[in-house]
Amino acid sequence: MNDTKKSFGQVLKFTLFSISAGIIQIGTFTLMNEVLHWNYWVCYLTALTLSVLWNFTLNRKFTFKSAANVPIAMAKVAGFYLVFTPLSTWWTAALTEPAYGVCWNEYLVLVGTMLINFATEYLYDRFVVFGKSIDTAKK
Repeated sequence: MNDTKKSFGQVLKFTLFSISAGIIQIGTFTLMNEVLHWNYWVCYLTALTLSVLWNFTLNRKFTFKSAANVPIAMAKVAGFYLVFTPLSTWWTAALTEPAYGVCWNEYLVLVGTMLINFATEYLYDRFVVFGKSIDTAKK
C-alpha cells in the first residue's frame, strides 16, 4: 500500500475512533452536567479521561497497529495531556464561568475544545507516540 493511501486510512480510522470517543465524552459530560449538576471542570476532566482511554486503546490497535510498549506509549499520551488538560481546563473555565466575565455555552466550548484536541492529538500520536512503531503489531 502506498504511503498516501496508508496515511489517508490512518486519518480516517483516527477520525472514526475519535468520533466514538467524542460520543463517550459528550455523553459523560452531559450526564454529569445536566443530571448531577457538577462543576464544569469536574464534568470535563472525567469525560476527557474516559474518552482518552477509549481513543488510545482503539487507535493503538487498529489505526497505528503498534506493538509499542503500552505503558511507555500511554506515558507519552499522558505527557500530551499534562499540557493539554490544564490549558483546556483553564480556557473552558474562562469561557464558561460568569466570574470571568464571559459566559459561553458549555457545549459550544466543549465541541471547540474537542476539535482542537482531535487535530493536535492525531499529530502527536502519529509522530511522537507511535511514529517508529506503526505497523509493528503482529497480524
